[in-house]
Amino acid sequence: MIRSVPQALPRLLAVLAAVLVTVPVAPTGAGAEPAAPKLTWAVQPAGPDGPDGRRWIERTLDPGQVVTEHLAVRNFSATRAVFRLQAADGYLTDKGRFNMLPSTETSKDGGTWISVRDTVTVGANETKVVPFTITVPADAAPGDHPAGIAASVTSTGGTVAVESRVGFRVMLRASGTATAALAVDDVTATYARSWNPFAPGTLRLRYAVANGGNVWASGKGRVTVSEAFGLARRDTTVEVEELLPGGSRVARASVGGVWGLGPLRTTVTVTPAALGDGTVADVRQATATVTVWAVPWPQLGLLVVLVAVALLLRAVCRRRQRRLALLLDRARQEGRASATTVGPSTD
Repeated sequence: MIRSVPQALPRLLAVLAAVLVTVPVAPTGAGAEPAAPKLTWAVQPAGPDGPDGRRWIERTLDPGQVVTEHLAVRNFSATRAVFRLQAADGYLTDKGRFNMLPSTETSKDGGTWISVRDTVTVGANETKVVPFTITVPADAAPGDHPAGIAASVTSTGGTVAVESRVGFRVMLRASGTATAALAVDDVTATYARSWNPFAPGTLRLRYAVANGGNVWASGKGRVTVSEAFGLARRDTTVEVEELLPGGSRVARASVGGVWGLGPLRTTVTVTPAALGDGTVADVRQATATVTVWAVPWPQLGLLVVLVAVALLLRAVCRRRQRRLALLLDRARQEGRASATTVGPSTD
């Protein structure tokens, strides 16, 4: 046994050498890429000396007028960064949030009125103020021309480039007649009845609201439901969130306490309100009407049951009356027969 160990040792070493050759050894951090520093920044309206507290910029300008504004880029990161500056047309998303066209799309309205330098370099934990110019075209149509301005950085991950941007809205208004007008269209009504005959149902309404005016506007209104050929009426108030000129959104409303008694005539009335500092506009109210028929099946079913019960009770009462009359008549006949049989007393 002691002599066999030296003979087996060379074979064991050969096997270990083969394993070390075929298994690659991982490098100790030589190929690892350092993590990219986290970049955090903000962009906001400013004056020549720094941020001035405005959330966004609102300007009413005459056609052909040129003004200078400022923005501040604040770098909260621990490293210097180069930001790309860009202006573009503004719009509202389906959820009502303000956004601006991506860099891949071409602006055609207010975004083309803004001129700003291409890039700005901001040091770590530093704020830089950048001027930009607003030039209103000589033929600018009266009303609002929303835009946005942002500072962005582009990061690459493999073959995909991701643009991250932060900015604010620039509400540009060309002087002239301002019109606040909201149009109501595509009104549909659905009646949801309660199968409890003693509880009313609900009328659910869906309609589209479009800003047909030339200024940024919101709105308030009322939905009125008339039933039983005008004898009964229910209503509720509605609100329309902000809409930019040419924008639209789908609105919904519910009116409770509706019994569904025949035709339900539903009217939507919306009164716009122009938004913006000191806006005076020509206000145009919008009205739309739709009629839907509703059959009060639970109440009709209850009425049928009540009528059936009434008829049944009437039949039972009549049967009892006839039976009682028959018994009384029989008792009279028996009384007469008994009196005739007994006769007068002979005592």
